Amino acid sequence: MAYLNSNFLKLKAGYLFPEIARRVAEFNANNPEAAKRLIRCGIGDVTEALPAAALTAMKKAVDELGDRNTFRGYGPEQGYAFLRDAIVENAYKPLSCNISADEIFISDGSKCDTGNILEIFGGGNVIAITDPVYPVYVDTNVMIGNTGEANPNGRYDKLVYLPCTPENKFVADIPDRRVDLIYLCYPNNPTGATATFAELEKWVAYARANEAIILYDAAYEAYITEPGIPRSIYEVEGATDCAIEFRSFSKHGGFTGVRCAYTVVPKDLLAKDDQGKRHPLHPLWNRRHTTKFNGVSYPVQRGAEALFSQEGKAQVNELIAHYLGNAKILREACSAAGLAVFGGINAPYIWVCCPPEVKSWDLFDRMLNEANVVITPGAGFGAAGEGFFRISSFNSRANAEEVARRIAAMKW
Repeated sequence: MAYLNSNFLKLKAGYLFPEIARRVAEFNANNPEAAKRLIRCGIGDVTEALPAAALTAMKKAVDELGDRNTFRGYGPEQGYAFLRDAIVENAYKPLSCNISADEIFISDGSKCDTGNILEIFGGGNVIAITDPVYPVYVDTNVMIGNTGEANPNGRYDKLVYLPCTPENKFVADIPDRRVDLIYLCYPNNPTGATATFAELEKWVAYARANEAIILYDAAYEAYITEPGIPRSIYEVEGATDCAIEFRSFSKHGGFTGVRCAYTVVPKDLLAKDDQGKRHPLHPLWNRRHTTKFNGVSYPVQRGAEALFSQEGKAQVNELIAHYLGNAKILREACSAAGLAVFGGINAPYIWVCCPPEVKSWDLFDRMLNEANVVITPGAGFGAAGEGFFRISSFNSRANAEEVARRIAAMKW
């Protein structure tokens, strides 16, 4: 009989969002009338139409594929030069980040890459994650064998958990021990928190001093509206020596169903082998990427490129303003209900304290049954998420306003 990967057996129950889907499906089956008024504010999936600039570019690219003279087959696994160049010119040069096009790798999602990146790192690394945390960071480390078993609170042995609380404004403190890989996500999912330059400078200094590597998820950087908040880890001097950055077009351009993202692996970034010899990580990721990935489709990459056009930028700004407008409505509704509220200003997520003595999954069930609204229970993001819930602002304006009315009508 074939052997399985026993690390998968360590995973706790199902992945968070499939469990939410299961509970919602059960509710819908048992409550067909209430199901008709269900509003989903759980999973962070966009709802509005794609920017017109992207649609036009993708349609043109599809027409090119219908003509033998302009047809394209396999593209470069790392991504077409036109998109990589556009990313440098529009995403990094304005921030004075010294990133070159060949340090950018186009992929089908930052969720995928934050897990796949572990393949170029060896076993034995001490891994730090924030708590609460985007579940993918934890589960992919479990799958690859970087953890022990989980305790009753769902925390895994061998992982270093960095609590994020209202007291530290949901920005993790520097650990009091040495770690090798550090997951940071700002603007944060799920809390909506942002990190200042001073806070990121401390992390970069720590990583450089300890020869650690920061895995920096900047999927929501486009939602930063307040001045003085860094959009990229590479705005911090020295970060190209110690950080890999993940970015996505999913929430930036509404590409959740289209699939396009990119990962930046600087050529200055080094790690050591089991003999202590240092090697650049860039060629290792390039080898992994070219071996296991055939690239994002040509029409999709043309659509992503169009988001950086003058027309595309304006449409993206409108899209983000729409979702942040929803966030303001939902944030104010929760605050008016007497709940402590965080996030929703530089991020599309509102992080809300549950009423006293109410567990987050119990609050999930209550919102589902009483208000017919789907939220995300904080416990699904880790032990430190217990006592909170997340509301996504990805919705229509009418739905956001209706959810606000239902929140106001509940007895908190």
